Amino acid sequence: MSDHTLVRPWRHIERRTSRKIRVGAVEVGGDAPISVQSMTNTPTTDARATIDQIRQLEEAGADIVRVSCPDEESTAAFRTIAKAAKVPLVADIHFHYRRGIEAAEAGAACLRINPGNIGSPDRVREVVQAAKDNGCSMRIGVNAGSLEKELLEKYGEPCPDAMVESALNHARILQDHDFHEFKISVKASDPFLTVAAYQQLAEVIDCPLHLGVTEAGPLRTGTIKSSIGLGMLLWSGIGDTIRVSLAADPVEEIKVGFDILKSLGLRHRGVNIIACPSCARQGFNVIETVGILEERLAHVSTPLSLSIIGCVVNGPGEALYTDIGFTGGGKGSGMIYLNGKIAHKQANDGMIDHIVELVERKAAEFEAAQAAAE
Repeated sequence: MSDHTLVRPWRHIERRTSRKIRVGAVEVGGDAPISVQSMTNTPTTDARATIDQIRQLEEAGADIVRVSCPDEESTAAFRTIAKAAKVPLVADIHFHYRRGIEAAEAGAACLRINPGNIGSPDRVREVVQAAKDNGCSMRIGVNAGSLEKELLEKYGEPCPDAMVESALNHARILQDHDFHEFKISVKASDPFLTVAAYQQLAEVIDCPLHLGVTEAGPLRTGTIKSSIGLGMLLWSGIGDTIRVSLAADPVEEIKVGFDILKSLGLRHRGVNIIACPSCARQGFNVIETVGILEERLAHVSTPLSLSIIGCVVNGPGEALYTDIGFTGGGKGSGMIYLNGKIAHKQANDGMIDHIVELVERKAAEFEAAQAAAE
């Protein structure tokens, strides 16, 4: 399988060395692939609706899904939800230590907590013991918007030093209880603060880091903000699992997360479409064609590259590095490329159906080859 992000020295990303933990069957940290997460936004007490949303996230490629457990009714429903889920679930816990214990016993693969707001040392000890007894890992989640009062008084405002100090204080609580199966996040809605905090934290602890620009905003602006923040960190080798936080359908978070990783050559899932913005030289309607292809190829999870270019200025060059390519020409037809080589002419009429057929056939070939090699 060819790869448009074929590794060159100037494309190499040296990932930060971190220890490896497990979130259920998913490895996080070390040499494990960077996992992509999202979070349900249905009422957890509505088990059917939550399971349906988890299924959508699984189909989109989610490796891990987080579910909020704010009350006893939610943790009761969580048991049913966890049994139905095909991916490991993280129980989101705040303030109520009993919810952490209940979620661990109900099948959570990981508990997302702030040890500092769970309560007394005895209560923290009980949650840690429940995690140990049930094979749960933990995520220490530090947010700029909910820093401890004493740290805000010390530093005057949310800043990288304050966020890192909070994270290390929480990590120390778990380590003091001989618990080391944890990852940390230090999120802010400000990409500058987010990046600086993660860069500083990466220098002083070896646990896996969960990346995210929290409360990034609606789909378009949130995607841009997340791409800037996460992209800077991932490019520098920082990050073991990511969540793109969007005020949108959670499925969009998974799509954006994979697109960020695909752009950096860190994960490959589905069809990566390379397309020109189009201009007066285009031999067909590029924008409309790409929009239709994106929808019709959404079901393909096999990593493939497809170039859709309107004319011969850049089309043949892009097609050299993609599995399948179409370059617009004149007189109502263009050229199909397979594995970087000219294959045949194709009329614009029927082009979309033909490209979909080629992609599905190529995906089936790759899947068959992979199965034979296993």
